[in-house]
Amino acid sequence: MSTSPTSSTAATDARTEPTIDLNADLGEGFGRWHLTDDEALLASVTSANVACGFHAGDPLTMRRVCEQAVAHGVRIGAQVSYRDLAGFGRRAMDVPAAELAAEVAYQIGALDIFARAAGGRVTYVKPHGALYNRTVRDSDQAAAVVEGVRLAAGALPVLGLPGSELLAAATAAGLPAVHEAFADRAYRPDGTLVPRTEAGAVLDDPDLVIRRSVTFARDGAVTAADGSTLRMTARSLCVHGDTPGAARLAGRIRTELTESGIAVRAFT
Repeated sequence: MSTSPTSSTAATDARTEPTIDLNADLGEGFGRWHLTDDEALLASVTSANVACGFHAGDPLTMRRVCEQAVAHGVRIGAQVSYRDLAGFGRRAMDVPAAELAAEVAYQIGALDIFARAAGGRVTYVKPHGALYNRTVRDSDQAAAVVEGVRLAAGALPVLGLPGSELLAAATAAGLPAVHEAFADRAYRPDGTLVPRTEAGAVLDDPDLVIRRSVTFARDGAVTAADGSTLRMTARSLCVHGDTPGAARLAGRIRTELTESGIAVRAFT
């Protein structure tokens, strides 16, 4: 897969200051079970990927997170997933394209009810977990996700991995394709993520994650798992909300970005 950025998604422009969006996964709980520190994360991020009930989240959680996001001035994104509560959306699944498109539309619509009730709206869509990874290579599943977005909300931006089939499908359908990088995940030399089943896939050194965040935003580069330099300009930077200490880490990343002369601003 190619990781070369397009002009519409580059994090920097010769005429402007470097700019990056900071996103995190929120609302990842169910009933009495809470995984993400939503209120604390919302103090640092500019975009919130809100679980829509298929891998995590329930109606009350979705409503609460939307209200908190609007209060903090944070953009609301629908984090759509395979229907996999037990596996947290991280298990490989085979879902027929028509069914997947309908389920994506269903999730977006459900979240948008709560977003609008809070005085906001769903402003972008990002797949979660296994669906995110599947749509990097699988053009049929990618097209189904995009069809679901169009069915539910028209031309919402789609957030995904540079060079992925998902962003190619979004572009072909006339949807804004937003390139995303991961501060706390290891990369292969081809620009794909190291699978979570492999050692070192998730980076747990906060200082390293912060340095990588600045390099992503300022230089459009990251060191891959084999030590090579990977060029990957992105408009949004993700910090996983379920990572231990994620809220504090997001705050440190935002501070370091700002002090490095990089504007932290939502892409929508």
